Amino acid sequence: MAAPTPSPPLGWLGLEGRGALVMGAGGLGTACVRGLAEAGVRVMVVDADEARLKALRDDPVCATAVVRTLSMDLTSSEACERAVATAADEFGGLDVLVHAVGTNDRRPVVDTPDEVWDRILTLNLSTAFWTGRAAGRLMRESGHGSMVFFSSVSSLLAHRHHGPYAASKGGLDQLVKVMAREWASDGVTVNAVAPGYTETELTRAYLAKPGMREEMTALVPAGRLGQPQDVVGAVLFLASARASYITGQVLYVDGGRTLV
Repeated sequence: MAAPTPSPPLGWLGLEGRGALVMGAGGLGTACVRGLAEAGVRVMVVDADEARLKALRDDPVCATAVVRTLSMDLTSSEACERAVATAADEFGGLDVLVHAVGTNDRRPVVDTPDEVWDRILTLNLSTAFWTGRAAGRLMRESGHGSMVFFSSVSSLLAHRHHGPYAASKGGLDQLVKVMAREWASDGVTVNAVAPGYTETELTRAYLAKPGMREEMTALVPAGRLGQPQDVVGAVLFLASARASYITGQVLYVDGGRTLV
């Protein structure tokens, strides 16, 4: 068997020294923080869970890079704007935004109360709007910037028991396209990464149900579920100058899930 092709050095992305804000320190957010740090990006990560932030501060990769943490409840426009302003003040501007905030609550539509609908739409979609709006103002003024939002294959596929989640991700895809259209002439790119079924804190309990892991894996042509690190390459590329002519796109990182 031939030896695997070595990965190219991250320097080819030209991300060194840039300032990035990562919203969310869950599994996908943490993987992105580590990837950005390894690429030489100065990172601020925001989350309401102090334990997640501490784990990042203790991470060996982050300990040798410029990684700042900010504990904050992001479920208001004021908080999202404050997070963007804090990162911009810390780094002397904002070059990259990664929105990795999200939640789900699996139940039939007829059994979904208003509180669940409101909570999911606020965290998944409203925070993206508030953060993107604030970052967009700064990036337009500076004449450059890259935004990457986490969507999902649920924005395209009609999964049962995903009503509010699918609606929030479908709305996010359209929001990304509109922001991309409005800001393209200002040098700002806006794209989304849409993972397939990925093993994170959000999916752990669901996958632990009898037979569920096997059932979900059978739907993926690649023959395995995603891991948080699977999305990092896509995020780094879209955040880099190498992708400066790519905007308004939804990139599926799903092992072929959307093909079947």
